Amino acid sequence: MKKSAADALIIPRWLVPVDGKKSVLADHCVVVQDQKIDAILTVEQARMKYPDSPETILDNHVLIPGLVNCHTHAAMSLFRGIADDIPLKPWLENHIWPLEARLVDAEFVAVGARLAIAEMITSGATCFNDMYFFPDVVAAQAEAAGMRAVVGLIMLDFPTAWGSGPAEYLSKGLRLADELKLSTLVSPAFAPHAPYTVSDEPLRQIRVLADELDLPIHMHIHETCQETEQSIDQFGLRPLERLSQLGLLSPRLLAVHMTHLLAEEIQTCAELGVNIVHCPEANLKLGSGISPIKQCLDNGINVALGTDGAASNNDLNLLGEMRTAALLAKGASMDARAVTAWQALEMATINGARALNLDHVCGSLEKGKSADMIAVDLSALHCQPVYNPVSQIVYSASREQITHSWIEGRLLMENSRLTRIDADELNEQVQRISAFIKPVQ
Repeated sequence: MKKSAADALIIPRWLVPVDGKKSVLADHCVVVQDQKIDAILTVEQARMKYPDSPETILDNHVLIPGLVNCHTHAAMSLFRGIADDIPLKPWLENHIWPLEARLVDAEFVAVGARLAIAEMITSGATCFNDMYFFPDVVAAQAEAAGMRAVVGLIMLDFPTAWGSGPAEYLSKGLRLADELKLSTLVSPAFAPHAPYTVSDEPLRQIRVLADELDLPIHMHIHETCQETEQSIDQFGLRPLERLSQLGLLSPRLLAVHMTHLLAEEIQTCAELGVNIVHCPEANLKLGSGISPIKQCLDNGINVALGTDGAASNNDLNLLGEMRTAALLAKGASMDARAVTAWQALEMATINGARALNLDHVCGSLEKGKSADMIAVDLSALHCQPVYNPVSQIVYSASREQITHSWIEGRLLMENSRLTRIDADELNEQVQRISAFIKPVQ
């Protein structure tokens, strides 16, 4: 029998599917059935077809796909503000790595990841791509919160709390990848930290296994001038050239940061289908440089957005990254047409899903995809008048205007309140752990 009711009709003032057509729909709604988008119809059509459905009416809102944060170190939220205004190399070597050696364990990662997930939900992210220790713990926290995540199977040449070296990192990672096969929310990616922390043989192994298991590879690349200079001194090659010789440049690769690129390297990435993850605010804060995003987009490279960790950005606000990415590209290229509002929105949604090989699941509002979406209230005075909702989202709105978040059709935030995470309890846990964190002098 034909159903007279869907699980939900979500009826906003504006609906922006991000489906490649640059369309802004009025008087339309999303029909949610069995955790997926069953249809996008006019409100009249939906009410006629599904007359007995519960409705969520959002008179002042624009409904868009949930944001995809393509680069995070979630548990590092507990290091927020602990080592500010320091360049990357001394920031890592003199502050972050010593703190991690002393403090990071499963409990630290659980609380830090939960804090990050709560912040990301309230900031509009419905999916994040993480790189940190204890990825099994991050996966468990994401599942418990109902959050979509890609967890990094970390790889480093040296021992940490998560593993003694490449062999153990790999065995633990493969075991976790196998355990995640049945999850609809959490999937794995290989996560070699960077060219300067991972040697050739583990990278060769990762390349072979990524092909066999059909997994992405998530890696910091060309983040600073010093990184490229070190690579030339050690290998006689720039990092991308070395990775190319190892066979890692492919559509599987999410190359994070990419602030220092030659024209021929941009062309190579375009030809080989490499995805670039742009983290503008972290790069600015660490003084690492400005990624040539306009040139990358002009060459047809898929560019996604990430926040990096809250220790090097200080927030996990992808809405803010959209605005910064658009403005920074315009200023760097002296071209007001560089990174339009639409491009910024695509970078934060469908481009991120595509980079993670999840564009069949999320990243746009289309029939058959998971009902991962957010509602942004544009009634605030600083967003008036609304001629173009996409421009208002990118250039005017703040994350406090995100009021609703759905993942797999389940409300994770309703009227600006988290539904599955107890904010007061979480804050108590954060305060308890932060009391033991002392900055390295």
